[in-house]
Amino acid sequence: MSDQHGGPADGAHANGAHRPVSLTLVPKATERQSTKEFKSDQEVRWCPGCGDYAILAAFQAFLPELEVPRENLVIVSGIGCSSRLPYYVNSYGMHSIHGRAPAIATGLAASRPDLSVWVITGDGDALSIGGNHLIHALRRNVNVKILLFNNRIYGLTKGQYSPTSEQGKVTKSTPFGSLDTPFNPVSLALGAEASFVARTIDSDRKHLTSVLRAAADHRGAAFIEIYQNCPIFNDDAFAPVTDAASRDDRLIRLEHGEPVRFGADQGQGLRFGKYGSLEAVDAAADGTGLLIHDKHVADPSYAFALSRLDTVDFAHSPIGIFRQVPRPSYDDLMAGQIETARERQGDGDLAALLAGGDTWQVGLG
Repeated sequence: MSDQHGGPADGAHANGAHRPVSLTLVPKATERQSTKEFKSDQEVRWCPGCGDYAILAAFQAFLPELEVPRENLVIVSGIGCSSRLPYYVNSYGMHSIHGRAPAIATGLAASRPDLSVWVITGDGDALSIGGNHLIHALRRNVNVKILLFNNRIYGLTKGQYSPTSEQGKVTKSTPFGSLDTPFNPVSLALGAEASFVARTIDSDRKHLTSVLRAAADHRGAAFIEIYQNCPIFNDDAFAPVTDAASRDDRLIRLEHGEPVRFGADQGQGLRFGKYGSLEAVDAAADGTGLLIHDKHVADPSYAFALSRLDTVDFAHSPIGIFRQVPRPSYDDLMAGQIETARERQGDGDLAALLAGGDTWQVGLG
């Protein structure tokens, strides 16, 4: 068994420490499913104009492409506006506790390889109280798909600054402006050695769907940051990259194997500068050393350099797949380890385990 790039998905190592195992992978639906079948009977309740509506619609329309029976699809969320989403999808799901969705999803994915497990979270839920759970799910490469809705604000609790709010942001909890340096979610995921990292935008349904499709096909942890507008507490936070008048000059659309070009006339490109960072240049005036995007580069330094192009004014904002590399998933490695232990020691004796080792009896008299 291997992933789409031919890498060892079963965790087999040259030294034989983990051998190939036969996992029960997610079954295919026997009949074609429709978008309507993935819509629950619950009333969708977000604020008018919220970007979550667009993400939900794109997600529900995409799910039939997975060809996964609804009973094998699980959506786990934490706390926040985005975390209402499991109610609106007709599948199994769980509205869990603040920041802990990746931990719960890890248990599901590791114990039930027949499930397609998705995590829905927000910038506050995932990057504040849930920060450690997120980075460890990514570094372990658990076979879950994590969608982080980033609106740069706490919406559910009515407008406090979040871990992605820009420095100086005036909110109810920072009336004189935030002093915090914000997280860059893509940089954070790459720093955690995530094997699949991407970014997309709520209002670009075609792009959003293409990224979801690629994440679903990836064996291992997939992390997607979604720029999502909150019209009530942080309206137009991403206007420079969503407004038709400015987006073409600012958005850098990453396409694997293609030259990186951007600008309304595609006249700009990227190249590496003196200290390893990327810089924008006039492609026509100086075409030497211009970048061709390769999402399969094993070293995350390249993808990290792309992620650092982000600035407060969105002068150069990449979207698309930053990194997609084959790496054994935690689930497969665990299954291989269990199989090896069974071959060496048999199925084991629970009673002997409980009574063995450092145990003792306490006299009653």
